[in-house]
Amino acid sequence: MIETIFLLSLALIWIVFATVQDLRNREVANWLNFSLIVFAIGFRFFYGLFSGNGFELLYQGLIGFGIFFVLGNLFYYGRIFAGGDAKLLMALGTILPLSESFLINARYFFSFLILFLVSGAIYGMIWSVVLAVKNYKEFKKEFPRQFKKLKIISIFLLAAGVFLLILAFYLGSLFLYFSLLCFAFPLLLIYSKTIDEACMVKNVHVKLLTEGDWLYNDIKVGNKTIKTNWDGLSNKEIALIRKKYKTIKIKQGIPFVPVFLIAFIIFSYGILFGSQISFFSGFFS
Repeated sequence: MIETIFLLSLALIWIVFATVQDLRNREVANWLNFSLIVFAIGFRFFYGLFSGNGFELLYQGLIGFGIFFVLGNLFYYGRIFAGGDAKLLMALGTILPLSESFLINARYFFSFLILFLVSGAIYGMIWSVVLAVKNYKEFKKEFPRQFKKLKIISIFLLAAGVFLLILAFYLGSLFLYFSLLCFAFPLLLIYSKTIDEACMVKNVHVKLLTEGDWLYNDIKVGNKTIKTNWDGLSNKEIALIRKKYKTIKIKQGIPFVPVFLIAFIIFSYGILFGSQISFFSGFFS
């Protein structure tokens, strides 16, 4: 149990620091993620060396890192995570295998990912509502623009929803659920695109640019075109931009590391006290 408490405490401290970095600078330093990997693997090695229980806990940590390395890359190249978020997920792969049994650890992996996805959905919705209220004037202007842009796909989905609703009367409630999704999706799509354009695009002074910032659109510097890309600006590109521009538009993302913190706190509570609470018992017992 001591090793479990140590690993959970270690990760919690690192995630708190990562959360502060993300909220302040919209990025997480590589050294923070890599040091968590080194400390977690190092602890597992020395625990196996001196505990007399063998190196199974170390092997499980390496397996966990391998699994979450794949997941992190899938989320990164699928443009779900930024680089810092993906690396933090990989680092947690060295923490989450708390048992010497792979089957138990697989349940821990699944439990954490479910908690992470649910926390992320709730957090993202709350954050977007706050942004919409904070930037209400811009949001109000942008919403009808996005409605016009997405009018065709919205009409198609609404028509599909009506068709599925009619089928629901004859073929059962399953089609009712699909029809409700078709009705809700256009509004959610227009809402998210409005948030993206009205609340996430900022005009910033070039002196404030940092590596990894996302350009809002392609810009020209002399004969060179600096294109928008998922990796963000490099230091070399920032140096070029500063020679010609005073301000440029960048697209800011929602700081997502707090979701790791929320999910990990719930996960840790479930690990340590879950047997006492029926909600957690199915996940962690």
